[in-house]
Amino acid sequence: MPEKRKDSKGRNLKDGEDQRPDGSYRFRYNDKAGNRQAVYSWKLVPTDKVPPGKRDGLSLREKEKSIENDIRDGIDGKKAAKLTLNDMFELYMSGKCDLKQSTRTHNRYMYNKFVAGELGMRKIDSIKFSDMKRFFNLLIYDRGFKPNTIHGILTILHPVFTLAVRDGYIRNNPTDGIISELKKGGANWEKPKRHALTVEEQEAFINFVTQSDIYRHWLPLFTVFLGTGCRVSEIIGLRWCDCDFDNLTISINHILTYTMQDDGHSEKHITTPKTAAGYRTIPMLKEVRSALMQERRRQFAEGGCKETIDGYDSFIFTNSTGSTHLPVSINQALERIRLAYNTQEAEQAKKERREPLIIPHFSVHNLRHTFCTRFCENESNVKVIQEVMGHSDISTTMNVYAEATENAKKESFSSLEGKIKIS
Repeated sequence: MPEKRKDSKGRNLKDGEDQRPDGSYRFRYNDKAGNRQAVYSWKLVPTDKVPPGKRDGLSLREKEKSIENDIRDGIDGKKAAKLTLNDMFELYMSGKCDLKQSTRTHNRYMYNKFVAGELGMRKIDSIKFSDMKRFFNLLIYDRGFKPNTIHGILTILHPVFTLAVRDGYIRNNPTDGIISELKKGGANWEKPKRHALTVEEQEAFINFVTQSDIYRHWLPLFTVFLGTGCRVSEIIGLRWCDCDFDNLTISINHILTYTMQDDGHSEKHITTPKTAAGYRTIPMLKEVRSALMQERRRQFAEGGCKETIDGYDSFIFTNSTGSTHLPVSINQALERIRLAYNTQEAEQAKKERREPLIIPHFSVHNLRHTFCTRFCENESNVKVIQEVMGHSDISTTMNVYAEATENAKKESFSSLEGKIKIS
């Protein structure tokens, strides 16, 4: 039986271990690809003292144990020690061939803006759960990020780490369970509830716009919003060829996006709806047809649409320069109109000695929610509502339907007061 090799202190060395002439220790092994590798340390075991002037670190036996665990679990520790989170993000993005260009651009912008700096330059195997918790807490408490933004960043990072796990660079995804942990910290994770305009608020808003010399030109656009329930990207991208005025239908088959690019500037692009449910045909109400005809007369009198985007032209809704509207400009107009209405209503109510009907802040998406609520109040077939709204998940439709019918139920009960004998 061959004699065991020993170090300078007379301790037995294991297979693959040896002590070099300068006193340091080496362990040689084959990685999972069969390549010969080696690690070094000035200590054989953790209790050894490091020679004067030499850098302390893990002992050889500690490194061996880590290597054995990596080999057993299929982890490529050598490569992971060189791979940064930024490298892993690029690898992940290169494999997402089916990603929409608008989504790809948005993900890159968000990653470069919030992750690529300090966190992105860290080695992938050095990022732990506590690091991710610290990163998100910084965004929440120091930078005031809202839950939607945190969820958006996590949606980008989680699959990147998942790929690192599947490729054998790390054992666990450090973003797993992070939202539950952050919620324990006391931050408000309740999403602000989106409200629909009440019937009274909706009527007051439309009446004010109709009677206003300043804001009347917005009426056709708002009528289409409130009469179709379309998303803003669908309506600003709507073209005349999408409207069938004989059969009174509107075809939703593309959207217009205005997204931030990698260099920080925003661009308009035409793309397909995000889900299959987004492709749909919506019946055209008579009020919507009249609004579209009104917009057509105005646009043609002013020279028509002057903008072409990704080969698409003849857009229905344009501004004074003949270009398509931006979501932000529509929201700004809504806020100006709301404030003007509230000021006028407050003054009128004071003269008439009554409570004013003040309209709370709302955005263009609230107009879609308002249509959906009115639809739910008048239609019992949830599947029809889902198809018209283009909801990919029927639970979204059900949430609006439940809220709308709950309000209708309360109103129905209030009308029973004093009309039936119950006591």
